[in-house]
Amino acid sequence: MRRYLVALAALLALLAQPAHAGPAADAMGKCLLDHASQKDRTDLMRWMFANAALHPDVASIAAVSPEVRQDIDRTAAQLVQRLVFDSCRSESGNALRTEGPAAMQLAFQRLAQLIGDNLVANPAVAQGSANILRYMDVSRLPMLLMP
Repeated sequence: MRRYLVALAALLALLAQPAHAGPAADAMGKCLLDHASQKDRTDLMRWMFANAALHPDVASIAAVSPEVRQDIDRTAAQLVQRLVFDSCRSESGNALRTEGPAAMQLAFQRLAQLIGDNLVANPAVAQGSANILRYMDVSRLPMLLMP
């Protein structure tokens, strides 16, 4: 079981790789979306952020202690396990059998996309993101409309 969770975590890490969803991946993705509560989505957002903080280019501005990381990993593992093996067991099995491991990747990619959308839609995050406009020459934007 532990090896499966490690493999699933690695699969989730590949979310950025392009692939095309088939009907089984779509059904699994819909199931994941339907069964992931707001708390689940927050827990997965924390897991995604904690893992992004491992990248050397951002590690100095987003440190996560080993104890916090362990707690986040444990919570995410339990959540993924519940979604895959319990809430969406039929859809997960069908996706894996008929479309292979990439189907699971695509199904979780849908959930990750929703989490990312919710992240940037947060008013504090949106305001923080808009701060970049203070440093841009936005008067150049109309030039993009010219041929």
